[in-house]
Amino acid sequence: MDEISTLKAEAAELVLPAFDEAAALDLGARLVALARAGALPVVIDIRTPDRTLFHAALPGSAPLNDLWARRKSATALVYQQSSLLVGLMLRAKGDTLAQNGLDPADHADHGGAVPIRVAGTGVVAVATVSGLPSREDHALVVQALRAMRTQG
Repeated sequence: MDEISTLKAEAAELVLPAFDEAAALDLGARLVALARAGALPVVIDIRTPDRTLFHAALPGSAPLNDLWARRKSATALVYQQSSLLVGLMLRAKGDTLAQNGLDPADHADHGGAVPIRVAGTGVVAVATVSGLPSREDHALVVQALRAMRTQG
């Protein structure tokens, strides 16, 4: 299976039964615990299209990570797909965000932003990590979402 197909299958798997402010706090705490265990210098951001539900900047992260998190989150919310998947699909077509009318100052198609889907509802928020290489940012969010889905 190619990476695009793998990411699409992953998205179909990561559907939660519900998601609210308490769940955002739980997911954020899971991400912080994973990042702290690995001494990862990341910013963690969980947001809906109109507000921030959780934000943390861990030791070693930089203000630029906040900017990247915001831009990756915006992309995932527009496309309702992970920012990593969006980037791979665009590059496979020889396309860019700008060619699709999205300002690169406000959007980024690098990994780390994963939409939060609720069964019967669709995308309600996005969880984003910034500070690691693209695929590692993505994998950290997926790890926390999988744990949340399976452990409740």
